[in-house]
Amino acid sequence: MDNNKTCKTYDITRYQNNVISREKQDFVLEEPLLITIEDTPYSTLIRTPGNETELAAGLCLSEGIIQSHSDIASIDFCINSDKNRITVKLADKNKKEIRKRLEKKRFINQLSGEISSEKMINDLTQNINIADHKFNITPQQINIILEKFFNRQKYYAKTRGTHAVALFNSRLNIISQGEDVGRHNAMDKAIGFLLINNKMADIRLAALSSRISFEIIQKTAQAKIPILISLSNPTSMAVEIALKLNMTIINMDKKTDGFIVSCGDKRVKQNKR
Repeated sequence: MDNNKTCKTYDITRYQNNVISREKQDFVLEEPLLITIEDTPYSTLIRTPGNETELAAGLCLSEGIIQSHSDIASIDFCINSDKNRITVKLADKNKKEIRKRLEKKRFINQLSGEISSEKMINDLTQNINIADHKFNITPQQINIILEKFFNRQKYYAKTRGTHAVALFNSRLNIISQGEDVGRHNAMDKAIGFLLINNKMADIRLAALSSRISFEIIQKTAQAKIPILISLSNPTSMAVEIALKLNMTIINMDKKTDGFIVSCGDKRVKQNKR
């Protein structure tokens, strides 16, 4: 992404230490994106322009529409070169089954009546298994992960207005990243890149700037990511899902400058002395 497409500059007035100054400030850009599946409108997102292909692929995986990169035939902008409209074409071999999933999702979305967090949790977790790679990390490695994560946030330092996600492999190297005005979009972009390149099996953990909510845990669970590291506390539904799926949630403890393992502490080992 280039800065001209992700930021817009405005005149601002800064107040600091009783001094007033007139300056220029970059703010993160927002644009709508319509995602169509097989020429049928599916979802309109508000996103930071760039990486739309990865965003669409990641969204399809996290929403349970597809299960692997082989389910996708193509992802392209529409013929009229509208950069706010992208279409996903499905592979012929699984097209019938995927259409059933889409119809089921549309039916559920149209249902009215009482819903509960328990039902949503059960629906999400019943068909997902998180692989046990026997992979674990130490407190020292968590600090290294966060340092790498902060150093890769290109647009936050410039705009103070984006969320970021970085996905790491077993060597604690960043293998994909996403940055966007929307925390869900950032996750979808990061996951989508690896999905398109058929490297989902390399993911061992995700670091993210936002809190871990139901929507975020839904996306990471579909991607089978076992360890999540966040700067903020998780929500109750996120913890319940992580407990059911044997996932590990780690978040920063602002009271002590340490961290909290909300669940799955078996994957966090003490530093070797």
